[in-house]
Amino acid sequence: MSRIPLVDPATTTPDRQALLAEIHAAFGATPNMFRAVANSPAALRSMWGAFGALGGGALPARLGEQVAVAIANRNACEYCLAAHTVLGRKAGASAEEMSEAQDGRSADPKTAAALRFALAVVEQRGQVDAAEVQALRAAGFDDGEVVELLAHVALNLFTNYVNVALAVPVDFPAVRLRAAA
Repeated sequence: MSRIPLVDPATTTPDRQALLAEIHAAFGATPNMFRAVANSPAALRSMWGAFGALGGGALPARLGEQVAVAIANRNACEYCLAAHTVLGRKAGASAEEMSEAQDGRSADPKTAAALRFALAVVEQRGQVDAAEVQALRAAGFDDGEVVELLAHVALNLFTNYVNVALAVPVDFPAVRLRAAA
């Protein structure tokens, strides 16, 4: 049970209704995470805006979802693991690719480098060294993509923390968490 109420899109304020309607249109439903975050219109605008901005960024959606799954597993966020596994499949990743990403792995060297970096940022709370950034460049990421990857990490930390701290009920098909590799 959620530790805060899930906002009902039908009975909330017009500003929340408008944002939740956009989210509903994008997903075909209004995921519980957004209903929880809607308790703060500012936080909902921030979260939804970040998803929109990164969705139109340079990094492919598939990579963004693989990063999200790796971070969700590392942070023991069942909600994000379930949601981003579904979204990763919709973005073209195979079930095997999403499973590997959950463990921070990929057969694709560029994706593997992004996953290693994202998990290093999470585990080291941003205190990565120059060699870790250079490894991304060596894998083919330009400076803009490095910054965008950090934005994905930050957004996923926000969503993980919301879902874990507030015990948001999972409304996507469950995926089993794994012990960190």
